[in-house]
Amino acid sequence: MIAPASHLTAENLEAAQRHLVAKAIAEFSHERLLSPEPFDDGWRVRAPHAGTEYRFTATRTALEHWIVDEAGLTRLVDGVPAPLDAQELILELQPVLGLSDALLPIYLEEIASTLAAAAFKIAQGGPSADELTRADFPTIESAMTEGHPGFVANNGRIGFGVSAHAVFAPEAGREFRMVWLAARRSASHLALGEGLDEASLLSVELSAEERERFAARLCDVGEDPQAYHLLPVHPWQWDNRIAVTFAPDIARRDLVLIGESEDEYRAQQSVRTMLNVTHPNRHYVKTALSVQNMGFLRGLSPAYMRVTPAINDWVADLVASDETLRESGFRVLRERASIGYTGDPYHRTPSSSTHRKMLAALWRESPVPLVSESERLATMASLLHRDPSGASVATALIRASGIPAAEWVRAYLRAYLRPLVHCLLAHDLAFMPHGENLILILEEHVPTGVFMKDIGEEVALLAERSVTDDVRRIISPVDDQEKALAIFTDVFDGVLRHLAGILHVDGTLPESEFWRIAAETVDEHAAEHPDLDSLVDLRADTFAHSCLNRLQLRNTLQMVDLTDQSASLIYAGTLDNPIARARTLAGAGSVGV
Repeated sequence: MIAPASHLTAENLEAAQRHLVAKAIAEFSHERLLSPEPFDDGWRVRAPHAGTEYRFTATRTALEHWIVDEAGLTRLVDGVPAPLDAQELILELQPVLGLSDALLPIYLEEIASTLAAAAFKIAQGGPSADELTRADFPTIESAMTEGHPGFVANNGRIGFGVSAHAVFAPEAGREFRMVWLAARRSASHLALGEGLDEASLLSVELSAEERERFAARLCDVGEDPQAYHLLPVHPWQWDNRIAVTFAPDIARRDLVLIGESEDEYRAQQSVRTMLNVTHPNRHYVKTALSVQNMGFLRGLSPAYMRVTPAINDWVADLVASDETLRESGFRVLRERASIGYTGDPYHRTPSSSTHRKMLAALWRESPVPLVSESERLATMASLLHRDPSGASVATALIRASGIPAAEWVRAYLRAYLRPLVHCLLAHDLAFMPHGENLILILEEHVPTGVFMKDIGEEVALLAERSVTDDVRRIISPVDDQEKALAIFTDVFDGVLRHLAGILHVDGTLPESEFWRIAAETVDEHAAEHPDLDSLVDLRADTFAHSCLNRLQLRNTLQMVDLTDQSASLIYAGTLDNPIARARTLAGAGSVGV
């Protein structure tokens, strides 16, 4: 049967191309790979040796942020108007992007896949910004269109076919059932968080009937259920990788297919994390998924999974015991249990490979039972989302709240920026706090707290500390200037420059006012904690300009070495700090048009 691809129309693709080309010009200019030059009343970018140029108008704001007017963007080839084409843009700019000939086709494929996903979303339409201010959490998750705000090739999912995309992509909003395998205990490892045992985990995640059915399946093939762990697997992963790549393991019954879940799940923005739709109070399930997206194969390492619950317990205990974090409404969603299969020959090869990351899973707390009836949940990525008409959710939330924009932004920064600053300065603790990794808690449309997630793989202790052996993996000492990048790069550049730009061009709040409030938030924290002796200076004049797209362009198959992320970073000079002491924030405004 041929899978339809009705979303791939000329009209949908034209809109997707226009958006992606505009984003590419904006983000490559931000990372100083391109240097737009003034032209008439706007700007132009000329491609080397291609006879091609792009003309556009743009608003430029702090942190060298470019907001390109998509409607007015034009491309000229030898002086003749030509269609906008993101893949052609990459080919034209290859000499200045530093993209090798060997990796060029792979990056072009990620661009094509990003365009295909965008066309799918355009064809679907989606809720309006006003509707999203009232929508439930799963609806908001599936309505997101942008992926990572900084990366150009941000929605690759190379490996998914058109049928898989229509079922398993977050924006499809479809429910599906998880596949369950039994993994021989001697060839697998189950790690459990404090106060949790295997029986209690499974009794929460599976009904009594499911557990009986799975045990009966093992008995039917002559195996003892007590000799196995139960392991959830994404149905795509089972069909496309496990049933083939682990065929010998299945034949010798180190792995046994025991059935599908009763519950239905829906993919979240991270694509390999699933929300239980049937019982939202049950854990999220995150599984290995061998699709290539944004510089990584989205697998899960059994070796990493072994200590994930212990790391989560340590971080959760620290957060819960800190009065400032409690007052800020800052909480973490613990990854309570993890399982990995290691009985395959790939785990016995001399060097590691992505084959070792094909069969693992973890269970993460759901935020649903952790909030009151008066509180709503929304992915923080929604603050950077614009609906099909171009209206922003951030502006819609502010209007729905009925309070001044400055007051709303102050509440948001107290819930988001303040606790992250405190974690860094008080505990040398850094998270990966981009929009998809945080869940906002809203009351009357105003942020009152956040849930931080993706703890096990992405949290870091940036100084030596006395911790248990299980937690030592997260220690990654750096100097004070690099510590500050946990705020400057990941928060200011990665999130707030986009939000400040959206509110500025919407006419909701001038960006100078936004950054003034951010400065006050940092200063208020300092005033409240005069005893902190951290040498990290968040009001410094400048900071190192760490560039994300440069990482992907250098190696789109593996952007960073997860065991030494600091050494993987690429810098492009420095950026002016928008909350620097020397900066006159009150009259800064936009830095040019």
